[in-house]
Amino acid sequence: MKPDILIVDDDPAIRSVVRVALEKAGTTVAEARDGRSALQAVAENHCDLVVLDVGMPDMDGFACCRAIRANSNVPVLFLTAQDDEIDRVLGFELGADDYVTKPFSPRELVLRIKAILARVRPVQDHVVSTRVISHGDLVVDLNRHACTLRHQALDLTATEFSVLSILLARPGFVLDRNMLIRETYGNNSSLSGRTLDSHVRNIRAKAAALGYADIIETVRGVGLRLGPCTLGSNGQNT
Repeated sequence: MKPDILIVDDDPAIRSVVRVALEKAGTTVAEARDGRSALQAVAENHCDLVVLDVGMPDMDGFACCRAIRANSNVPVLFLTAQDDEIDRVLGFELGADDYVTKPFSPRELVLRIKAILARVRPVQDHVVSTRVISHGDLVVDLNRHACTLRHQALDLTATEFSVLSILLARPGFVLDRNMLIRETYGNNSSLSGRTLDSHVRNIRAKAAALGYADIIETVRGVGLRLGPCTLGSNGQNT
């Protein structure tokens, strides 16, 4: 089945360029010219990923992403004319999965989108294994792209899920930020440690809301590792 991609940009020329590139790559494409029509499209139609322009009038991309995240974990890739790391970090804190700066290469954009979709694509039916892994109270179902902490749903974006799954695959091991970036995004050298930190901060905040302040630990000067993921380690009753 072809992935369904929603392009959101107030510039019809940009939408046309992205549409042509994505359709050549074998995806189904829908368009929205502003944030409000994008929210309606996400609410009413199936969507595998949203390509979202930041600099739109009325409702900008950040506001639109915030509204999308209130109800959906659909992957979001930002398009922006600003090459400012502060803006990129803000976008990731709002739940974006990746960021491409205008002017952009359509080929790079397609590769970024394919990388995101690969992180969330369910395992094909012929794979027998359920691929459920756990650590402490954390349970991750890789097939269903579902994550729970003591049976409470931990709602993560595609990239947050990928980061946590990579750490979960090596419990007890400390991974440096460069390794996590490579394993999450492939050889995307344009991403910084601050970008990764934004995703980690989001994971920690969501887990803390469920009572788990220890889900990811920082080993100063070395990197990150999965925490105990148990209520007892927080000083709370088990």
